[in-house]
Amino acid sequence: MRAWKLAELNYAQIKQQGYEVAIIPLGCTEPHNLHLPYAQDTLQSEIVTDHVCEAATGAGARVVALPAIPYGTVSNQRALPLSINVNPSTLYALITDLVESLVGHGIRKIVLFNSHGGNDLKPLLRELYGRTEARLFLCNWYHLLDDVYDRIFDNPEDHAGEMETSIALAYYPDLVGRDPDGSLIADDGAVRSTRFEAIEKGWVSITRPWHLLTTNAGAGNPHAATAEKGRRAVELIVERLAPFLVELSNTPIDETFPF
Repeated sequence: MRAWKLAELNYAQIKQQGYEVAIIPLGCTEPHNLHLPYAQDTLQSEIVTDHVCEAATGAGARVVALPAIPYGTVSNQRALPLSINVNPSTLYALITDLVESLVGHGIRKIVLFNSHGGNDLKPLLRELYGRTEARLFLCNWYHLLDDVYDRIFDNPEDHAGEMETSIALAYYPDLVGRDPDGSLIADDGAVRSTRFEAIEKGWVSITRPWHLLTTNAGAGNPHAATAEKGRRAVELIVERLAPFLVELSNTPIDETFPF
């Protein structure tokens, strides 16, 4: 029994738990270059959530992970086949309902554990502040590696690149597309530049149309990926996030929480 994984527990087991923290993992359904599954973000969200929750539970945290939400905002991939979009307002409404359901069950510390860059969730935290008893936290887990990324990986990651491919190779290699010689069927993840210097320098932002930006929905070269790199990345995330869940579980909510 994995005491933190709601989808695997039965009522008899749940009745014995006294959870303090709930994790809502978020993914999406979209293409990831030619070689990674459409559920890449959802799968890696569940993988990372399970490893973090296992470590936190072992250290005394009372944490439960909900089933991952498999749909996210991918409106800029509408031109790519079976990229399934959920508008931000729809996603916000769903999360709001989940939060209120958890509050109704006595859980008021909730972490949104996001695996998809298109899910812009900070505005929802602002919208719900003061309107719910829940205390909400947002973790875009891939940012936990920003300061050490270059120690693990050789190429920058945007979408379906070296980091995501390494995690897939480490934890669900049977879902990674390969040629008969064992090499990835992926292209090199090159992206097109826009016509505007301000956009290229980051002074102005846009929603990037993925069918114009990329060749096969990949942004970032995946060919240096290895399972060892994927395992190391997840280990570092666990080292950094599991202690937070322990602290959050053990910290009572008072009038100055979280300060």
